[in-house]
Amino acid sequence: MTLQVRSPYDDTLLAELDPDTGGGLEEKMERARAAQADWRRVPVAQRVAQVSLAMEWFREHTDEVARDVTLQMGKPLAQSLGEVAGVLERAQFALEVAPAALASEILPAKDGFRRRIEHAPLGLVLDIAAWNYPLLIPTNVIFPALLAGNAVLLKHSARTPLCGQHFERAFAAAGMEGLVTHLVLDHSSTTALMGDARVGHVAFTGSVDAGRRIHRAVAERFIDVGLELGGNDPAYVAADADLEATVAGVVDGACYNAGQSCCAVERVYVHADVYDEFMDRARVLMEAYRMGNPLDPATTLGPLADASSLEGVTRQVEDARGRGASVVTGGNTSGGRFFEATLLAGCSNDCEVMQEESFAPLLPVLRVESDDEALTHVNDTRFGLTASIWTADPERAEWFAAGHEAGTIFQNRCDYLDPALPWTGVRDSGKGSTLSHHGFHHLTRRKAIHFRDAPG
Repeated sequence: MTLQVRSPYDDTLLAELDPDTGGGLEEKMERARAAQADWRRVPVAQRVAQVSLAMEWFREHTDEVARDVTLQMGKPLAQSLGEVAGVLERAQFALEVAPAALASEILPAKDGFRRRIEHAPLGLVLDIAAWNYPLLIPTNVIFPALLAGNAVLLKHSARTPLCGQHFERAFAAAGMEGLVTHLVLDHSSTTALMGDARVGHVAFTGSVDAGRRIHRAVAERFIDVGLELGGNDPAYVAADADLEATVAGVVDGACYNAGQSCCAVERVYVHADVYDEFMDRARVLMEAYRMGNPLDPATTLGPLADASSLEGVTRQVEDARGRGASVVTGGNTSGGRFFEATLLAGCSNDCEVMQEESFAPLLPVLRVESDDEALTHVNDTRFGLTASIWTADPERAEWFAAGHEAGTIFQNRCDYLDPALPWTGVRDSGKGSTLSHHGFHHLTRRKAIHFRDAPG
C-alpha cells in the first residue's frame, strides 16, 4: 500500500510513495553499509569538507524545501524558511566543533607505551524523525553522525516524508551517495529494522509511549538509543519581570508552530503582583494571531498537523473549565484543523493541560503568591525537557535552576535550541544528548589504543 501525503490545510494529495520492502530495502541497507565502510576511513577534516557541500544544496533549494514543509505539516511559510536557516546554523556549528570533538584523546606519556582514546563510529544510525520540525530534528542527528564516520538511515514521519527525500538529495549532490538513505517504512518494518545487526544506534523523536517501545526493542541488542520525547515545559513570571518582553516571549513560546513543539511553553505561573497586566497583554497578543492558508504571508497560525489533536486539545480545555479555569480568549476549533490561540486563566495544577503535553496553541496560567509556590508547581511534573524563569534578578534565576531538574533552564527566553548547548531531557522527556560537542559522544564509542613498543 502506498503512503499518501496530504496537506493538513485542505487535504490536497501532495505525493504517493511506495514503501521500502523486501529486496529493495535490502539493497538500500547494503549500499549504506558499503558506503559507511569506506566513509569511516576518511579523515575528519575531509569529512567536514564533504559534509559542508550539502549545506550549499540547502541554501540553493531553500524556497523549495520550505514550501514542502509548509504543504506537508501546515507551518506558516515564514516559519518554514526560518527552519531552513536553522538547519544551516546547527550544521555550521557541528562542522566547526567536529575536529576537536572527534580528536583522539592522547594520554600522558608513559615510557615504552603509546596510549590514546579514539571516538569510533557506530556504523548505521537509524534516525526516526518527527514531523513537527521536520528539518531541524533530523539535522540534530544527521550532521554529527556523518562527521563521526557513520551512515544514516532516515525514517521520516509519514506526514513529512518529502523532507527525508530532500536530505537524501542534498548529500547525494555532495558526492555522498549511500551515506544518507531515506526510507519509507511502517511501524512494524521500522521495529524489525532495529533488530538488523547492521544498525548500530537508533535516534528517535516522538511520544513517550513510542519511546518506551523503541527502548525495549533496542535493548534486545544492547545498542544505545537517543530519545527525545515529550515535554510539559513551565514558565515562571516573577514579580520583577520586564512584562513587555516577557509576555511577547511566553506567548510566542506557546503559539509558535501552532504550539506543536516538545519544548513549547505549556504552563505558566505568574506572580500575583504582575498577574493582571500579564493576562491583559497576553490576551491582546493572542487575539492578533491570524489563521489561514499557511502559504499566505498574512497567516501567523497554521492548522494542527494531526487531525486527532483537535479532540485532545478540546478535551484539555473542557477539563480545565471543569476544574474552575476560564477561557480568556480562544478555546474553539475554527474550521478544518485549526484551533484558536487560547488563553486560560485560573488553571489548577492538576488540570490535564498543566500535566500533559498539548501540542496546540494553548497558554494555561496560574496565579502564584511567591517564588516558592511557583517552584513547587513547576516541580509537579513527570517531564523534564526545558523550563524558563522571567526575571531581572540573576540570583533568582540561579535559585530556580538549582531547584528544578530539566535538560535546559532558560532565563528571559524559551523555546530555543542553542547549537553550542546540549539538547537533553530527564524523566519522561527522554535520554541522550544532541547538539554541542556532546552530541557526538552518543554517536561514537570509545576505543582504547594500548600499544607497547616492544614485548617485555
